[in-house]
Amino acid sequence: MQPTRIISGTAVPLDRSDVDTDQIIPSDWLKRIERTGFGKGLFSEWRDDRDFVLNQAQYVGANILVAGPNFGTGSSREHAVWALEDYGFRAVVSPRFGDIFRNNCTKVGLVPVQVSAALGVALLRAIEADPTLEITIDIERRTIEAPKVGLVGEFPLDDFTQNRFLKGLDDIGLTLRHDRDIATFEAQRPSYSPSLK
Repeated sequence: MQPTRIISGTAVPLDRSDVDTDQIIPSDWLKRIERTGFGKGLFSEWRDDRDFVLNQAQYVGANILVAGPNFGTGSSREHAVWALEDYGFRAVVSPRFGDIFRNNCTKVGLVPVQVSAALGVALLRAIEADPTLEITIDIERRTIEAPKVGLVGEFPLDDFTQNRFLKGLDDIGLTLRHDRDIATFEAQRPSYSPSLK
């Protein structure tokens, strides 16, 4: 996980509500044993429709997904987050997230930006009107803005999660901060105790 303070870029407007994890990454993709390559399966059933937003040339290269309310509901599959990240998204904006999905995002560095319903709709309309609209997400200040159209808002992010993003700490990184203590403990363990050696 890379340290992140600012995410700037263009966005894809996914004007749909109640998007669940099965729609984000359909179950046929769950047979993969790697954690990579899921971007090809992102919204794969919807992408059969050539009018679907991810198939539109004006949104190619966008690194922010702006969705309707209740994004990431349903089952707890981590693959949904992996698919969004593998596709190239660095943040997802919605008025409401599924709790488990939101938590999974924070563990891999995908920033869940929860905004008010009014700001969510305003962002969707602004991006549809101008696909080149630049959006800036500031994790340190906990703000999102589209200065060109005068949209600005705050989003909730607890201090612990904010620190994880700013320092680039996934669960392994958090554990490795205690590497010296772990090594000391392991060196003092009795030889009859179970070992990984």
